[in-house]
Amino acid sequence: MQLRSHGLKNVTDAAGLLFGADYNPEQWPEETWPEDISLMKQAGVNIVTVGVFSWARLQPEEGQWNFGWLDRLLDLLANNGIRVCLATPTASPPPWLGHRYPASLPTTADGTTLWYGSRNQFSPSSPAYRAAALAVTSQLAARYADHPAVAMWHVGNELGQVSYDDETAVAFRSWLLRRYGSLDAVNAAWGTAFWSQGYSGWEQILPPRAAPYMHNPTQVLDFHRFTSEALLELFVAERDVIRSHAGQPVTTNLMGFFRGADYFRFAQETDFIGNNHYVDPAEPQSWETAALTHDLCRGLAGGAPWMLMESATSAVSWRGHNVPKDPGALRVDSLAAIARGSDAVCYFQFRQSAFGAERFHSAMVPLAGADTRVFREVCSLGSDLQELRLLAGTPAPSKIAVLFDWDSWWASESPDRPSNRLGVMDQILAYYRPLLRRGHCVEVIHPASSLDRFDLVLAPSLFLLTGKDAESLDAWVLAGGTAVVGPFSGVADSNGHLRSGRHPTVLARMLGVSGEEWRPLAGPERLTFTLGNLPESEALSWSEDLRIHSSSASPVASFASGPLSGKPAVVRNSHGKGWSWYAGAELPESALAAIIEGALKDAGLPSLVAAELPADVELVQRGEYLFVLNHGCETRRVELSGHIKANGPSIDLLTGASHPAELMLPPYGVLVLKSGPFPQDLQSPQKNGN
Repeated sequence: MQLRSHGLKNVTDAAGLLFGADYNPEQWPEETWPEDISLMKQAGVNIVTVGVFSWARLQPEEGQWNFGWLDRLLDLLANNGIRVCLATPTASPPPWLGHRYPASLPTTADGTTLWYGSRNQFSPSSPAYRAAALAVTSQLAARYADHPAVAMWHVGNELGQVSYDDETAVAFRSWLLRRYGSLDAVNAAWGTAFWSQGYSGWEQILPPRAAPYMHNPTQVLDFHRFTSEALLELFVAERDVIRSHAGQPVTTNLMGFFRGADYFRFAQETDFIGNNHYVDPAEPQSWETAALTHDLCRGLAGGAPWMLMESATSAVSWRGHNVPKDPGALRVDSLAAIARGSDAVCYFQFRQSAFGAERFHSAMVPLAGADTRVFREVCSLGSDLQELRLLAGTPAPSKIAVLFDWDSWWASESPDRPSNRLGVMDQILAYYRPLLRRGHCVEVIHPASSLDRFDLVLAPSLFLLTGKDAESLDAWVLAGGTAVVGPFSGVADSNGHLRSGRHPTVLARMLGVSGEEWRPLAGPERLTFTLGNLPESEALSWSEDLRIHSSSASPVASFASGPLSGKPAVVRNSHGKGWSWYAGAELPESALAAIIEGALKDAGLPSLVAAELPADVELVQRGEYLFVLNHGCETRRVELSGHIKANGPSIDLLTGASHPAELMLPPYGVLVLKSGPFPQDLQSPQKNGN
């Protein structure tokens, strides 16, 4: 199995798992820096990100540079054995840039200029902004390429700005010309015959600015693609400047399932995957979204380790109601990322700000100082990460993939769709939860990725699916794979045009079923199941009028009421050596759990637990270690399966204690068990050809 190489290796080979935070010492008198260093060493911090928001200090005016403070800081960190992820400060331009070059400022769809006084006040396509960003990047890279503190580089911060200004319009036209080659091809791709939208000159094409009614959906889709590429261009340009001077790995901090940029494209250009994620303490099940996001990072990294670059020790400051974390939650949230392949736990930020827009955001060191619960928990976690340092560099591949595509996400949520109740992320989480309940790990991958090392593939929501990717999935199932496809999938081509014929036309042969109408429901409709112990369930807000057209296919669930009474809702098909499942309805959790359990059996993937896990317990395998994490405030019991029992008691890597197959987890408790090696059938199960 070939996994992607990762740029973290040289750093983690020397330091083990990375532990740290964004460090913004420019907010404090220089006399406090030695105390910061002392507290870092007390906590076990071995890396800090420096310079993310320091552009105005580094370059107080055009042509003026001030590096003395950063020289002294990096020397201090190097002398104390703390490595640095050195950031380019280009996410937050200084006021002089917007004042002197107002065209560099972003514009909203309705024409409003977004001014300086905050952050992200730049248009990604602005030549003035790009020139200034490359200038400061060049100065940093030339000066610090060989500094002993610098272990890696961090471009910008949470790249996600969008603008609709005139310079962006020019860049959008150039992008369209490169993509399509001619104005006629743009008109064809956008379907401008509808609503008399035909363009007779390039200068007529604009970003999808505020309009009287719904926009052309392909124009909007292409503007999403263009904006994502413009942001990627910023990263690549700064990265290449750094590489011209320095040899350390370069990345940027992604934002998980951020709608504004296609991270599969970013993953092709970064030296390793870095991501920010903030669990919401007010939402007890938000750890599930965190797990899915970590599995996206695992997929972006191709099963190789990645880096959690930002998280929170407690409350954040940007939600409407900012609930702090319970005692113990900091630890379990952080170790959950390690379990799913991260080689680092880092926070925003090291010392809490006393001023500015994030002054109420938690940090490793609160304003109340070191004698606080949060800092004590930080120090305890630092000790845990030392115990787990042998995990650094351990890949975390999975045998299960979830297919996800930003193009499809953008295209599917157009306002002209049949229903806004079938949200992409809602569907993905719904199909993902049954896997969590059985302790299965996942990689979230692009539909064009190779499927060879997977045994089960889920496609919960792929409205847009190219013919080539559909053919690859079909061939993979024919060869022995098992696929589960969710509703409203395979509907549109790469332009967002709906395919003619019975849907999903490009997957109909694989699925053994096809449909003629999408039918959003006014209320739930009864379903009768022929699977497991689910004699009845319900279709929720979505249904499809389906017909089985293959003798190898059979209904797993049929409508028992309403206009579709007697027609199939869920179909299982034997396709070559493999199996496919299609759900033509939005299903409740119990029904999805039964379908996913059936698909796991088809794929020959046994569970690590004897029964479904409690709703607040997470179980994750990384290498020879099994993480069992309680995200709740009550004691939970977990029984491991017979595969694990056969190896006898397991040893907790954190405490050295021995544990039987029946585990008791205290509130926010974590066990890291080694009972391995795990049975061969759990590591590399064979495809089931029955």
